[in-house]
Amino acid sequence: MSIKFVHSADWQLGKPFGSIEGDTAALLREERFEVVKRIAALANERNVDAVIVAGDVFDSVTTPDQVIRRALEAMKAFNGSWVLLPGNHDPALSESPWTRIERIGQPANVILAIASETILLANGRLAVLPAPLTRKNEPDDVTRWMDTAETPIGSVRVGLAHGSISDRLPEGDAKNEIANDRAVTANLDYLALGDWHGTTEIAPKTWYSGTPEPDRFPRNDPGNVLVVTIEHPGAIPSVEKVAVGHFHWRRSEVASGVGGDEDPASAIEAAIEVVAEIPNATLLHLTVSGTVDLAGRRRIDSCLDAWQARLKYLHRDLKSLVNEPSVDDLDAIDKSGFIRAAVNRLKAKADDPADPEHEIARTALRILYIEHVEAGR
Repeated sequence: MSIKFVHSADWQLGKPFGSIEGDTAALLREERFEVVKRIAALANERNVDAVIVAGDVFDSVTTPDQVIRRALEAMKAFNGSWVLLPGNHDPALSESPWTRIERIGQPANVILAIASETILLANGRLAVLPAPLTRKNEPDDVTRWMDTAETPIGSVRVGLAHGSISDRLPEGDAKNEIANDRAVTANLDYLALGDWHGTTEIAPKTWYSGTPEPDRFPRNDPGNVLVVTIEHPGAIPSVEKVAVGHFHWRRSEVASGVGGDEDPASAIEAAIEVVAEIPNATLLHLTVSGTVDLAGRRRIDSCLDAWQARLKYLHRDLKSLVNEPSVDDLDAIDKSGFIRAAVNRLKAKADDPADPEHEIARTALRILYIEHVEAGR
């Protein structure tokens, strides 16, 4: 008889989203509870044996009690068992969300995987081997105990851990390293991992589920859970990726001017339309670089103002967009006289890449133009 479970991770309930301005941060915090309810509904619909969560259920060890209570309430919607693992955001310290859950009183179907001890589910047919973190950064591989863990004959062995697969993930400095062959050395039928926020297959029996509700802009396939079916011990698991996220976090880049788009406002409009399939559920980090004249900049600002009203959130990164005054812009400064003569000399140098003062002249023209605009306001 097969075993079926939902693999999830990195809920980070209570995450403040401090970098998101306005009321959107509150909506993002609320959606993290809603996705737990969606996971519960999916688990009921698929009639799974359990939902296992591979760490970072909560955003910090100081997560407020109200967040914990709301999480437990949301989990009541699933008829089966939840197995919750402490991660690097919510390690099992002497005082943590896990000790407070024990004081508050947990639902009968919520199992806290706070010790390296086998958890038997589905009448012993499913053996979960958890590797909880007891501090933010563990110096040793906490999954090593799985190699010698004993489980009932005929049970499916599932490892549950939070950290970085050696030499693989995540990018940058690896924390809480896990041997990349742990599923093999521990004779696991599946190793459920958390920490990497995108859905990623390391090996047929080793997966990161990613966060079920996206929470950042990198393109790494977030917003999913994995429905895992294992027909019998030793079988290759069937892993189905199921989208459960609500908000879409997108990035887009547009270049204008030389080497870029001649009509940056139209290019921006087209670029946003490509990534914002559902504008009211889209958070966008937009980068615009290159050069633009005054008229073009005004069209860009107007375009972005319109999209800001439609999108859930828009971050404008315009640091690399340089206002280059056009001939018409320069004519607005002065058409004749001493100032115009200076403008013409600067423009001649700015238009000649071979001139040693080329960049200085370009900068001087921009400063002159900006001063003119500011004086006219």
